[in-house]
Amino acid sequence: MKNITVIGVGYVGLVTGVCFADLGNKVVCVDINEQKIADLEAGKMPIYEPGLEELVARNVRAGRLSFTTSYDDGLKGAEFVFIAVGTPEGVDGEADLRYVRMAARSIAEKMTHPLIIVNKSTVPVGTGDWVADIVREYRNGDVDFAVVSNPEFLREGSAISDFMYPDRIVLGSLNREAAERVAQLYLPLRATIMITDLRTAEMIKYASNAFLATRISFINEIANICEALGADVKEVATGMGYDKRIGHAFLDAGLGYGGSCFPKDVKALAYMAEVKGRHPQLLRAVMEINNYQRRSVVRKLEDALGELRGKIIGLLGLSFKPNTDDMREAPSLYITRMLQTAGAHVRAYDPVAMENAARLAPDLELSPDPYTLATGCDALVVVTEWNEFKNLDLARIHDLMRQPVIIDGRNIYDPERVREFGFHYRGIGRGYD
Repeated sequence: MKNITVIGVGYVGLVTGVCFADLGNKVVCVDINEQKIADLEAGKMPIYEPGLEELVARNVRAGRLSFTTSYDDGLKGAEFVFIAVGTPEGVDGEADLRYVRMAARSIAEKMTHPLIIVNKSTVPVGTGDWVADIVREYRNGDVDFAVVSNPEFLREGSAISDFMYPDRIVLGSLNREAAERVAQLYLPLRATIMITDLRTAEMIKYASNAFLATRISFINEIANICEALGADVKEVATGMGYDKRIGHAFLDAGLGYGGSCFPKDVKALAYMAEVKGRHPQLLRAVMEINNYQRRSVVRKLEDALGELRGKIIGLLGLSFKPNTDDMREAPSLYITRMLQTAGAHVRAYDPVAMENAARLAPDLELSPDPYTLATGCDALVVVTEWNEFKNLDLARIHDLMRQPVIIDGRNIYDPERVREFGFHYRGIGRGYD
């Protein structure tokens, strides 16, 4: 059993902490947000993630997991300290590292024995060296430490499974012994472990996310061409995916990527390139295509309904993807603003993101279920591919709507079947629309 401290109880920090505890380690999670810590101690999760609440409760009962706002208490006896705080987008697309700086300085000021400090947050290339400089500046005396980069590859909605069954573990450090000690923590997972230098490890994270975002924008570009030429992008993607060099992952055309990672990380990588005098044309195109996908929904609605002023549009789904309540950079927010600007009245329903929606879009009308949502609507837009939307009673939906129009932003329906119910249907790149 190792003693591990995790700084930050967001998606990455809380999942990392509870999973390490479930592997038999003693873990203390530290966060300066007193309400978050109080909620966790009361068994209330600050985020929605399938299986997380049960895993937290089990490890708290076992005495392996605890929460505190105190760095003094959190660092007592710690061998490893994981920094897992937020790195939000800055004014020019750069990563805002204020929380990383605060965490690094607090660790330095409170550390009383040797520590291995592990950067789990997604941070710009070179941050590991910068963190080491901060710790050297603010530590008391010459307490020994090492910095290791350990980027996360967790997907919201499947974060626990991603931690426990990773494709690979990436570790970077200028201190090989420290990296190997962190590697020992992951041995029970029986995953491939790659050890490299600090900056290369940090770059692996950005390059991975940028590549996945590129695949999404690529298939959306193909979808737009399919619409012009009368081909079906779902069949095109299936045919492409059978090629072993390509594969099927991240080839679902739709409304583009969102969430806390892809939008922020692509912008940050482009910013890093530009600062160093490089020209990230591909990354710029990836972002431009992603923005276009959101705007295309409004054009499809205008084609189907004409003037949108006074029309009632219902959004099926608000979170940026299924199995999460996260609405950061969610397409629903952009679509809502564009429709409201066009004079439409927008209402929405989501299985788990309603509370976040009420906070982020207070002027958005929220419906208690899909059928209440559909009542009197001129059009429905599928924004998030929740499973419950795939099996709606379409005959009932048709009868409830003022105009039977469905814009399928995630291609979850069979076009012919939906049209048999009398709907005007438009998908994304769905052939003979």
